[in-house]
Amino acid sequence: MQPRSWPEPDPVIAAAIRSMYRGKRQPPLPVRVRDELGELFSDAEFSGAFAAEGKPGWSPGRLALITVLQRVENLTDRQAAETVRADLSWKYALGLALDDPGFDASVLSEFRTRVIAHGLEERALDLLLAKLAGKGLIGAGGKMRTDSTHVISAVRDLNRLELAGECVRAALEAISAADPGWTSRVLELSGWAERYRARVDSWRLPASQTRRDELARAYGADGYALVEAVYAPFSPAWLRNLPAVQALRVMLIQNYVRVTDRKGREVVMRRRPLEDGGEGLPPGRSRLTSPYDTDARWAAKGEDLFWNGYKLHISETCHAVNDVVDDPAECENARRGQAIAPPNLITNVATTDATVPDVAMTEKVHQHLHRRGLLPREHYVDSGYASAELIVGAREVYGLTLVTPVLLDHSPQARARKGYDRTSFTVDWAKEQVTCPQGETSASWSPCRQRGSDAIVVTFSTTSCRPCPVRMLCTTSSRERRQLTLHHQSIEQALQAARAEQTSRQWQDKYKIRAGVEGTVRQAVAVAGLRRARYRGLAKVHLEHVFSAVALNLIRLDAWWNGHPLDRTRTSHLARLELAELALAA
Repeated sequence: MQPRSWPEPDPVIAAAIRSMYRGKRQPPLPVRVRDELGELFSDAEFSGAFAAEGKPGWSPGRLALITVLQRVENLTDRQAAETVRADLSWKYALGLALDDPGFDASVLSEFRTRVIAHGLEERALDLLLAKLAGKGLIGAGGKMRTDSTHVISAVRDLNRLELAGECVRAALEAISAADPGWTSRVLELSGWAERYRARVDSWRLPASQTRRDELARAYGADGYALVEAVYAPFSPAWLRNLPAVQALRVMLIQNYVRVTDRKGREVVMRRRPLEDGGEGLPPGRSRLTSPYDTDARWAAKGEDLFWNGYKLHISETCHAVNDVVDDPAECENARRGQAIAPPNLITNVATTDATVPDVAMTEKVHQHLHRRGLLPREHYVDSGYASAELIVGAREVYGLTLVTPVLLDHSPQARARKGYDRTSFTVDWAKEQVTCPQGETSASWSPCRQRGSDAIVVTFSTTSCRPCPVRMLCTTSSRERRQLTLHHQSIEQALQAARAEQTSRQWQDKYKIRAGVEGTVRQAVAVAGLRRARYRGLAKVHLEHVFSAVALNLIRLDAWWNGHPLDRTRTSHLARLELAELALAA
């Protein structure tokens, strides 16, 4: 692939487009994108994924734009390839001739594979944001908000028994395809054909628990036999590197153990949870859920949401109507739909497996925004993204304010709203001493590490607490003394200030702007279909999310260019409940 600039739109196509969309009719999104942004994705930006010699390939810059337009209209690869051949607006945007035959649909899959293999997943979003920054439509400062949503993987949900059988079957299928004669030469296949002829989801498992246990042990024994044969000296070494074989190894380690019975025979047994007196199961963040997507994980949120897959984090700029301009008359125009400021635009997307907590992504989101030169002045997130350390760190490292409802004091006294909670004690940081409401001072001040963070444990002496007349209002500890856990001074003071601030009406009105991100999540699900992953594997799912974010930005820009900006003041029912809970907690 040799980088070349895109040609100008074909004059015949351009004339037809201008004729069809003259007057008040607005041109379609591909035409508007080409007119406003020109050559959005240049070939040179993707040249590292292609060789300099060999058969000429299709323009990667054009393929990137096709992939984005594919997300705009939620098309399959075949539908996108056909649209390139038949749709004049797409030919106009890509600079193709009227008689251009297009390409085979498999080219899109090959393009995505190359992009992932060379680490260019973020390139399309980077290029769009850089182009918009050059036009003054986006920049550092201002306000931004982030939220996450669940993404269901593109594989069938399997229980432990189904997973064991399907892992063995998938490994057999992969080995048979790679070396057709290996299984017949090496393995004793009596009974295997019956068990692994069809996929697990194509037949019904036994209803009896005894039969299920027998089948589970058979799956485990077959799996160990297959892995031992693959790793034997007489087998080709490359067989063990097949992804399906590696998935089988992981499944066996996570779900089975080999023990010796009373007669000295080796027996394959299923692992049991520790609470049942068993050997223990791996944590959810490590547990394999499918041999076909080894990155997907089971997770839960609340009491009624369980899914197998990933989690998507979306960050976008946000403007309240009153932030648009200072002139009250122009603000009134903005309320009537005559937008002054650019639309809210997605500035970052991050994809993780389903078990990664939101708080682990806050710093990474800031790093991505810093790399793009788009750090906000205020970053609005929910409490799942925040901690006292992150609030202080964001201000000190990036100079931004993390606007979030921090978790309240959950001590028994604070929950009961009766007795002496943390705010009733006075901390003297210079003397490293704490004074209780009765005037007694602490006996020890011990720095330590708790849950990976620095903390200070303060303890009062038993001789002071035991005779105290209000001890029951202070502690119910069996040791008959009060103990406090503090953060370091800057973090503790920031935490207390945030807790005090979020109880004010002014802060709650300010925080309402975060609610709009719920609409962005809804748009991502409804337009780009991001609730269910199209592909398997974290890298491919993330690439899908990046191109979908570019598509959503172009949809918003197209509406803004056409004078019909999307409403930026909607508040979802979930967001209103969230604000009500904050007011109730205050």
